[in-house]
Amino acid sequence: MLSKSLSSNKRAYIAGFLDGDGSIYVRAKPNSTYRYGFQIALYVVLFQSAQDKENFEAVCELIGCGKMRERKDGILEYAISKIDDIKKFLESVKPFVILKKRQLELMLKIIELKAKVENEKDFSTLLTLIDSYRELNYSKKRKKRVLTP
Repeated sequence: MLSKSLSSNKRAYIAGFLDGDGSIYVRAKPNSTYRYGFQIALYVVLFQSAQDKENFEAVCELIGCGKMRERKDGILEYAISKIDDIKKFLESVKPFVILKKRQLELMLKIIELKAKVENEKDFSTLLTLIDSYRELNYSKKRKKRVLTP
């Protein structure tokens, strides 16, 4: 797992990679098997052409907590999806992130709030925070989520 013991230069490089070829996002996916009808899925993903797989694998090895897959279009994705791993990763690169600073800070707020959800009102507040991502990211398909009784 990427740690603060990793040199500042390497953490800054990984932060730059995230800024340029990465994505920080969260989805509220309708799912009736979950308590409030939605599954909250958080992700940090890095992208790279499969032509540079060896170097990309070396970068991902420094991070050490995600999973890589090769898409059919020749793009490699390295996804971090476990909440604890996302939190540690984001906190480690936070001092160096520039372009995605607002997404990073919002994700950390969502993680904190998600851990404190105790009732429908709390969950509704969480959904509102998740929906605010649409102002930061480029998704055209994102829909506002509302709890239905």
